[in-house]
Amino acid sequence: MMMVFSIITFAQKKENGTIFSQHPAITTVESMQQAYVKGDADKVATYLAEDFMATNGSSTNQNDKGTNKEDFLSSVQFWKDNVDYFSITRGEGAYPDALEYKESGTWVQTWDNLKGVENRTGVKLDMPIHRLFVVNKDNKIAAMITYSNENIFTEVRRSFAPRTNGVLYNNHENINKVRLMFAAFENGDLEKAYGFFTPNATFQDLNSQVGESTTMAENKENRKAFLEKFKIEGIDVVGYPDYLEYELGGAKVVQSWWNIRLIRKSDNKEILLPAMYIHNFNDEGMITNSNSYFSSKLLE
Repeated sequence: MMMVFSIITFAQKKENGTIFSQHPAITTVESMQQAYVKGDADKVATYLAEDFMATNGSSTNQNDKGTNKEDFLSSVQFWKDNVDYFSITRGEGAYPDALEYKESGTWVQTWDNLKGVENRTGVKLDMPIHRLFVVNKDNKIAAMITYSNENIFTEVRRSFAPRTNGVLYNNHENINKVRLMFAAFENGDLEKAYGFFTPNATFQDLNSQVGESTTMAENKENRKAFLEKFKIEGIDVVGYPDYLEYELGGAKVVQSWWNIRLIRKSDNKEILLPAMYIHNFNDEGMITNSNSYFSSKLLE
């Protein structure tokens, strides 16, 4: 029984070709891509077979027959005209493989990073791209299958047409709450000031590390330490706050600008601290996040 099992296990393996990390087909594929990046359609054409066909491996369109050689060469000029800083480079730690199949010929698979800036909209292209190439016996590319994230191109197309993204208010209940909150802080009424926040509200400022925030308890401790060093003389609104109700994501945001008048207790120096605040509100009208922008150097 063990002998039979061993024979069955062995029979499940079948060699179907050889994988190469260096191969003339890899040179052809990468040279074609770099000629494409440079916008040299004539050079690109020298690497393609007459029956070349490019297809989108991520497409769900059953009627998509792909792109023939003529149309693919036309796209070279399109990318040259419309994408600045265009590049295709090997992904970090990745390298292409050439697979010489016994039955279906030579395939090359690549893992690259595509980068650029769409020069009419400013949309940044920065994404991994995986491609499979079929290279014929004449070392010409007969087929190219591309797998990439299509969302970025959707954003490019959307950016050509102006559209609204919500409503902007200069008077609103949430604006009133922000003004009342700052008035409470100015007058040392911390219980009332923090009452406008949810218990699990988070706080960031310009000096916070990306992705980091402090809790309500930590913010209270930071404010206590601040008030030990500085006396608040006044907090004055600059201009007027804006309240934005966004369509995308449903965010509810108050943006406000302030001049905070301080006296440093160590030397009685008067300090004027300009600051901008962004407060996010939930559907119940409570502040869930506070982000502040000011220069900490003015406090030194």
